[in-house]
Amino acid sequence: QVELVESGGGAVRSGGSLRLSCATSGIVFRVAIIDWYRQAPGKQRELVATITSIGSTGYADSAKGRFTISRDNSQKMAFLQMNSLKPEDTATYYCHARGGDTDYWGQGTQVTVSS
Repeated sequence: QVELVESGGGAVRSGGSLRLSCATSGIVFRVAIIDWYRQAPGKQRELVATITSIGSTGYADSAKGRFTISRDNSQKMAFLQMNSLKPEDTATYYCHARGGDTDYWGQGTQVTVSS
C-alpha cells in the first residue's frame, strides 16, 4: 500500500520558517522524482519545488532563494525547508511522487502565514 504523509505545516508570522516533511511507503523512493505543490483557496495547484532521484533540484520563481527541497533516500523521506515566509505562501502543501508507473499524492499539510 502506497502512502505519502506530509507533516510540519502550521501557522507562522511573516518572516518565519517551517520545515515540511513527506514520509513515504510502498514506493521505490530512491528512483522517484519528488515534487512539492501548493494550493491556495480559490487558486490552482502550483508546483513549488522538484528534486530528482539524483538530487537535482528546481524551484518556482516564488520559491527561489527562500525554499530548499531535499531528500533522504535511507529514510524514504523528502523535505521542504521554507524560510522568509510571506502571507502569499499560505496554502495547503502537497507531496507528489512520480516516475515510471509511480504517480502518488499525499493528503497535504496546511501552512498559514500571517502578516
